[in-house]
Amino acid sequence: MRYAIVTETYPPEVNGVALTVHGLELGLRARGHRVEVVRPRQADEISGEETVLVRGAALPRYPGLKFGLPATQRLTRHWQDAPPDAIYVATEGPLGWSAMRAARRLGIPVATGFHTRFDEYLSDYGAAWLQGTALRWMRRFHNQAQATLVPTRELQQFLRDSGFERVQLLARAVDALQFDPQRRDAALRADWGIEGEGFAAIYVGRIASEKNLPVAVRAFRRLQQVRPKARFVWVGDGPMREKLARENPDFIFCGVQRGDALARHFASGDLFLFPSRSETFGNVTLEAMASGVATVAFDYGAAREYLRDGITGAAVDSDEAFIEAAIRLADNDSLRRSMGTTAAHTMKKLHPDKVVGDFEAMLLGLGPLRGRYAVDAA
Repeated sequence: MRYAIVTETYPPEVNGVALTVHGLELGLRARGHRVEVVRPRQADEISGEETVLVRGAALPRYPGLKFGLPATQRLTRHWQDAPPDAIYVATEGPLGWSAMRAARRLGIPVATGFHTRFDEYLSDYGAAWLQGTALRWMRRFHNQAQATLVPTRELQQFLRDSGFERVQLLARAVDALQFDPQRRDAALRADWGIEGEGFAAIYVGRIASEKNLPVAVRAFRRLQQVRPKARFVWVGDGPMREKLARENPDFIFCGVQRGDALARHFASGDLFLFPSRSETFGNVTLEAMASGVATVAFDYGAAREYLRDGITGAAVDSDEAFIEAAIRLADNDSLRRSMGTTAAHTMKKLHPDKVVGDFEAMLLGLGPLRGRYAVDAA
């Protein structure tokens, strides 16, 4: 079969959408399918046999990321000559809308992925009054598809209650060969200034206001009362990094890490603090658990789906509960290590091959566009 994946973010960009889409692409190729990726051009790239590159523009507040500019006519001409059997549109930006229009004009089956709660982000950037409009805009986009894929049952129910149609669950996976407790690196911990049985809290993700980071800072300052030599390690980048570094000169900022280096950073931590309340999923929660690191996170998204409170970490429902859980786990080495061991064992069941198989079956089941899904090419 021949499939097209349309996305406005792609490696080496580091975010959950880019990495998830790339994993699905590689999985389909491994199963013998031809996969074409449509995405914004990065640097001086040129289109190839399996890549269609379009013009992009910088994404405000997200340095290094782009959104694809409209390309409906180009994609219509391209797919008219060689139509894929199905199209997966991973993002709702201008490029995603263009792909949706082209697919419907040509009668090509199309599925979408719901990866980001843009409506929730608006309150973090002073535009809470636009949340309802944003949700309606996303609903209009996704309801044109034959399937909208979501990573959790919680999100599936929310979207159904909000008028989204044909919402299907597609679980996420984690590479337990890459993210593994054996990646723990004593030399890296020494670079962080941690000696012997010292303690490292770690955060991995975008360093931005929508991640609720002040709660993580408060939690760390409180847990320092029981672990005075504790260090707080930050992996990632974003607009809040400079301010955090200026206000907290003892914090350790490691920048964006990828591949094996990221796996070593995860496994070398002792407690993963993930205070975000705006994630659609939160892949980093699974990566921390697979790395054998006890996790404190809010009880939604990946945490609600996979984190077992009191067994593999702490799933909390308030800022104060987050802080109290961080203190409790920092002060109890045996409990924290037991949670990490159990978490790593649990994550080995989330094999990427199973997820790709489910994705493949979904694409095969879309069938041709007919009736109210199809539109006139004019």
